Parts: sequence; structure tokens; C-alpha cells
Amino acid sequence: MDIKKIRNFTLTAALILMLGTQSYAAKNDDLIEMPKTYPAKYTSQYVKQITPIYKPTGKNEVIYVALDMLKGTNGEFSRNAILGNNLSGRPVKIEFRDLGTINPDYEKFDALGWKRNKQLFIFINPRHKDAPPGALAALLSHEALHQDEFNSLAEETYAWTMEASVWYEIVKLYPESNDELHPLVVRENMLKKLFERGNYSNKYIKKTVMSNEGYKNLPSTSPGFEDL
Repeated sequence: MDIKKIRNFTLTAALILMLGTQSYAAKNDDLIEMPKTYPAKYTSQYVKQITPIYKPTGKNEVIYVALDMLKGTNGEFSRNAILGNNLSGRPVKIEFRDLGTINPDYEKFDALGWKRNKQLFIFINPRHKDAPPGALAALLSHEALHQDEFNSLAEETYAWTMEASVWYEIVKLYPESNDELHPLVVRENMLKKLFERGNYSNKYIKKTVMSNEGYKNLPSTSPGFEDL
């Protein structure tokens, strides 16, 4: 065998080895088992692809999936707000955090929108770490509307209605999200029932907000939410 044939044979063998290695790596990625709460489309490969988009929000993969699930829903506005299209001009930082350490009154809250200097945060109660990402998506669509230090009954009514409408869409798009044993899903289904009962309006959600003990000291309106 001459030198030229040996060189061609060596290059071909190296190429086959390289392609084989890449194929094996891809198969290994496909075999990584994702949490059962993730919709089927969120394979390890897909999550890896979307991670750079959502990484500025924090380190929680389930949050990346939740934010991605907002695409094509009424929560698209909230998704864009979290990615930086908000009053601060920065991505919102999202963390699971014991809310009682901020204020004992917040200990049982499901989540909290917060502003520190120019940075916006969304803190989620740690008991929801294992919630279906679809339920977290609905919750985030609510919290993303709180973008300043002001709040009001009108703002909460709008945010709760957004959350209900997004959950209504999520369970149609991703029915596996409706794990009724999880406390966050219980919350979302309660809001969905109020939304449907009010003929897909805020009629009954507004009544629930008005009677919420945690909102008793809120003013009627706040900047951007002048209509109650």
C-alpha cells in the first residue's frame, strides 16, 4: 500500500471514529432521564438548547422549562418581562426562598415579587420546588407583573387573572401538568374555576382578591393599574 492510500485510510478511519463518538454522545444525552413533571418535548437535548436564553434568570432548570412553556400563551408578556423587557431593563432573578426570612407575614405566600435597588426578583416558596413546571409557569406569569415597589388591589386582580388564564391554556397544551396532588396545582385549579365561573373574566377573581386578608392594607390602584 502506497503512502497516499495509507493517508486516505487513516483519515477515513479517524472520521468514522469521530462520527461514532458524536453519535454515542447524542444517544447518551437522549438517555438522560428528565423529571416526570416535564412535558415530553423537554428532553435533555432541548433543555440544553434553551438554557442560554433563560440562564440570566438564575440557576434553576425547572424555571427555564417553566418560562419556555409560556411561549404562545397569554403569559408571553410575562416571559418577555422576566427576560428583561420590564421597568428595570434587566432580567428578573428567580429563586426558591424561605419567604418568612423576608417577613414572617410572607411565610405561607406561594411567591413574592421584590425589588432591591434596580434589580427585580421573584422569590418562590421552596415547597414548590417539585411542582410541575406548567404550574410554575402560571405563577411566574403573575409575579412578572409586579415591577415596582407599589402594589394595589387592581394590580393583584390583574395578576391573578393573568395567572388563571395562563393555567387554563397550559392544561390544554400540556395536560400532564395537572398533577392535582401538588399544592401549587391546587392553587392554579382554584383560580381556573373562578376564571371559568366568571365566563373567562375577572368577576370572581376580583371578589377573592378583595377578601384576601393579605391584601387588606393595599390601596385600590397603583401606577399602571388605575382601573379596578
